Amino acid sequence: MLTKAPVTTMLPVKDLNRAREFYEKKLGLKPLGAKQDGKFLFAGGDGGTLALFPKPEGTKAEHTVVSVLVKDIAREIKELAARGVVCEDYDCPGLKTENHVCVLGSEKAAWFKDTEGNYICLHEDI
Repeated sequence: MLTKAPVTTMLPVKDLNRAREFYEKKLGLKPLGAKQDGKFLFAGGDGGTLALFPKPEGTKAEHTVVSVLVKDIAREIKELAARGVVCEDYDCPGLKTENHVCVLGSEKAAWFKDTEGNYICLHEDI
C-alpha cells in the first residue's frame, strides 16, 4: 500500500560530489551511501530518502523541489546560516519575507538554493 511506503525524492545534480558535500555538511543529512546505478542516498525523516543522481545537463527547477517540515523555522534558518546556507528574500505581490520568512496562511516558509540551483523550502505549521 502506497500510504505506508517510504518516499524517495529524486534530485538530479550536475556535480554529484559538490551536491553530496552540500547535503551532508551544510544541511546535516545522514549519508546512506552510493548505489550501483550512480545515485547517492541520504536519510530523510519518517523513513524517506533523498536520492541525488548525476545528470550532466542538470535539471534546475524554478519551483520548490524539496520541502522540509520543521518545528522552529527561525532556529533552523540560524543554524543553516552558521553553516553558510543563505536563505532567499522576496518582496513580490503575495510573497514578502521578513528575516527570510514568509507567512502563507497557516504556515511559515523560507527558501534557499542548493549548489545546483534547486529551491529547498523549510516550512513550519503555525
